[in-house]
Amino acid sequence: MRTFVALFCCGLLPGQLPLAAQQMAIAPQRPAGSVFVRPYSAVTVPAIRAGNSQRMAGLIRAGNLYLSLEDALALALENNIDLELARYNPILAEWRLQRAQAGGLLPGVPSSAAQAGSVAAGQGVTGSQTAAGITGGGFGGGGARNTNQSITQIGPVTQTLDPIFQQTTTFTHSEKPQSNTVQSRSPVLISDSRVFNNSIQQGFLTGGSVSLGFRTNYLEENSPTNILNPSTAANLSLSFQHNLLRGLGRRVNERNITVSKMNVQTSDIAFKAQVIAVVNQVVNAYIALAASQEDLKAKQLALDVAETLRKNANRQVEIGVLAQPELTRFEAQVAQSRLALVNSETTAAQQELRLKNLLSRNGAADPALASARVILTGRLTIPEKDDLPPIEELVKKARANRPDLQVANANLEAARVSAIGTANGVLPNLQVFGAMTSAGLAGTARPAEPGQASPDPFFVGGFPTAAGQVFRRNFPTDRIGAFISVPVRNRQAQSDHAIDQLQYRQSELSNRKALNRVEVDVMNAVVSLRQARARYESAQKNRVLQEQLLRGEQTKFEAGASTAAAVIQLQRDLAAARFAEVSSLASYNTAKAALDQVTGSTLEANSVSIAEAREGKVARESKLP
Repeated sequence: MRTFVALFCCGLLPGQLPLAAQQMAIAPQRPAGSVFVRPYSAVTVPAIRAGNSQRMAGLIRAGNLYLSLEDALALALENNIDLELARYNPILAEWRLQRAQAGGLLPGVPSSAAQAGSVAAGQGVTGSQTAAGITGGGFGGGGARNTNQSITQIGPVTQTLDPIFQQTTTFTHSEKPQSNTVQSRSPVLISDSRVFNNSIQQGFLTGGSVSLGFRTNYLEENSPTNILNPSTAANLSLSFQHNLLRGLGRRVNERNITVSKMNVQTSDIAFKAQVIAVVNQVVNAYIALAASQEDLKAKQLALDVAETLRKNANRQVEIGVLAQPELTRFEAQVAQSRLALVNSETTAAQQELRLKNLLSRNGAADPALASARVILTGRLTIPEKDDLPPIEELVKKARANRPDLQVANANLEAARVSAIGTANGVLPNLQVFGAMTSAGLAGTARPAEPGQASPDPFFVGGFPTAAGQVFRRNFPTDRIGAFISVPVRNRQAQSDHAIDQLQYRQSELSNRKALNRVEVDVMNAVVSLRQARARYESAQKNRVLQEQLLRGEQTKFEAGASTAAAVIQLQRDLAAARFAEVSSLASYNTAKAALDQVTGSTLEANSVSIAEAREGKVARESKLP
């Protein structure tokens, strides 16, 4: 209590302890200065980071962007704009926690109070008229009225936990015509008043609050009947209120703080989920571009073969071995092969653009990156065999590591904590309140008129005299009471709680469904991986056989034992076989990435560090010589 009073007398309160220091450049910087200044200074939020990291410039050489998968992932961790956006969420969660720790209503508009021209009851002619319920002529000093509204929330509202110091000073000059001059002895009552109102209020998580206030009213009037003029009235009050049913206890009043703390942890998991999503996008884009470039090579090889066959056929036409119409078949095949090459180039260019956008904050706005051609230094490969653990182990790993399941469990727990408010809100509203007030009055004695009593010497003096009366409690007023509000049917609170519980049960079922789905996802991913391997092995063998068939048919054609149609058909079959091989190889790598995703091992499989992702800087340097 001594600390509370000391803070009240100083008129200032220390701010909360700062949040944990952020190492990230995007985190707000708290203001410097003394403890009396920092709480009232705005934080500085750095501008967004719009440029790419230096790694990007180091990988662009002679107009080409050389990329391994590791370098592509490093660029994404440093430059991906979705990841940069997600880095703000943990910081926001910490500031929302601080907001919850302050208590009070949800963000809204604070109310205001009016006290312009007010005086203490019984102070001077004006105070006597006010105490008697008499309003003087003219316009009263009503001041502003409270017309503001606050945003409400379901369940008991936590008290404002940050101490609040308020000080209001009002100077008023008033001239009021008097229809009855018996009391004022003046047709116009002229008064000058000064009001100094100080208060400090503190709320508690138990569900109550305490308020300490000190008020002084100075009044000077032109009325000859006012025998203490000017006068000073002082008032010291200590009041409290506490909930006994609805809103009672730390458990219900801490629920928003508890949920905010949980959200801080959940934000880290959600950030991990975003990192996994970005890594998967980059891996899949890298695989797609690698497949497109391999297909481009295959299409170029098919065009070279078609042109070679056309040249050979042209020589045969010249020596009279082949008829002129047969040459047209080879020329048509060259045209088709060239069209296929153009389509493949278009696909590769689109895949390049997709990958560049994932690795850059400004995308095509960077001229050097926009004009750079992506050269992949890694190739799509397939291991000799897949050493996969049993399905049961993969499912167990998935349930333990997948961030989407962790976020769902955390959200379910947060909903359970939040439901404490709606459960407590069903109770009636019962409050106990009390106040201790001490008043004082003193002023300068005026000569009494004939027949008028002289002022009591006890009230003659200035502010020290009035303050002494206050602290000696010469004129105390004590009160204690209770307030109860009992909704007769209470349908609103019961409905809120029922809705809350039903939604919680739905969330439980959704979580159960997600857990049951994990085994299906893992089994599907394993089957897809195995099928992709089988398709690749089959496509590889088919491509080898088609190459052998084409070479044999081409030899027979040159010897005059085959037709142009047969050679062209085998050439088309070979092009299709090469495309199927490239597609199946890409499908295998995509299936492997999907298996890593459903088992929650994407970051581990690609050697990605969450700490580096959070900082936006990868310590590993590029291996490009």
